[in-house]
Amino acid sequence: MGTKNNSMLFYTCSLIEFIGRTKKKKRKEVVGLLGRDILERIYEYADVLHCEPIEKVAAEFIEECQIKDGIFDNEADCKYNVPDYWTIGEVYERLIEDSYSDEDILEGIWDVYHSWIDDSISDYNTDFYYQPRDYIAACYAKGYVL
Repeated sequence: MGTKNNSMLFYTCSLIEFIGRTKKKKRKEVVGLLGRDILERIYEYADVLHCEPIEKVAAEFIEECQIKDGIFDNEADCKYNVPDYWTIGEVYERLIEDSYSDEDILEGIWDVYHSWIDDSISDYNTDFYYQPRDYIAACYAKGYVL
């Protein structure tokens, strides 16, 4: 549906993942705490933000949004190799691209992260996050893992 390989969306999703890991928050919580306006700013300025170290950018948004430490630690719970935040960012990017039109990308970010699929992608003890993109999009469209 959307533009394939949307680098602004890829960066936005990877930053959400990075913040979630840093602050031990579910990714839907991160999206909620950032809010729609800041998500839009991250997305719109991703081409500039990506020039800075992601740690610095994340720290600035964590401070601006006063994101406190949580207890969700899917990295520690992982029994296998933990996928890096770029890998998981790409999973979300592709899902949003495949499920929403270019005009609806920001709504797609909000909807995908606030849906059931957030827990499935964040469970690194399953093979769900590295399934083919069309399968993940089909699951999202149906509302459950097929």
